[in-house]
Amino acid sequence: MRVDARRNLESVLRAAREVFGEFGYGAPMEEVARRAGVGVGTVYRRFPSKEVLVQRIAAEEVAWLTAQARESLYGGDGAWEALAGYLARAVSTGAGRLLPPEAFRYAEELGRVPEQRAPEPPAAVRFDLRGEEARSGAAAEPSPADADPRLLLQLLAALVARAGAAGELRPGVTVSDVVLVLTASVPVHAARPSVSAPTAAGFTAVGPQTDGQPAAAPSDRLLQILLDGLRAR
Repeated sequence: MRVDARRNLESVLRAAREVFGEFGYGAPMEEVARRAGVGVGTVYRRFPSKEVLVQRIAAEEVAWLTAQARESLYGGDGAWEALAGYLARAVSTGAGRLLPPEAFRYAEELGRVPEQRAPEPPAAVRFDLRGEEARSGAAAEPSPADADPRLLLQLLAALVARAGAAGELRPGVTVSDVVLVLTASVPVHAARPSVSAPTAAGFTAVGPQTDGQPAAAPSDRLLQILLDGLRAR
């Protein structure tokens, strides 16, 4: 792919994540093109229909969320720290707002199963879109296996089951509740100016100061409220 074509593709993908994160997948392609700084024809040359672009964005976000869920589940943190840390990282990117509709159906199905068995841990996380490939500027398309929301939901269900078994969650919390937390996040480009990197327990705010102390950014406060709603008292 030529340098200019790759640059246009990356601009379109970045703009699509922002636009769909703000307005949902019903947003028009014209707004994606405007945000990317390219003509609508440029968008359609790479993505012949909006459905193709939507599928690409959903696949990338699912792949990243899955890689992060694997890392949280097998990374050695405590049950609550692993779940809360995952949600903090996911919310800070806005990726949960871009989950495909079938993810919610899978979450409901898994929520009716009393005990979840985690997939076998991999030797290494295979795909992290926002990791090495993102830093290199590559616009690689995730494989179907990486982008399967069923694997993501299985990993999330295992995180929830472990936290529940450790007595860290309120009774009745299911993977569907965790998905709701993901989808309640502030859009990534709106949150970044006032939000620092998340910690395992949540966010550390770097917004405006009140009485000499940093004031919680809206996304920080929202996440903390949602996490408090999940955790056992």
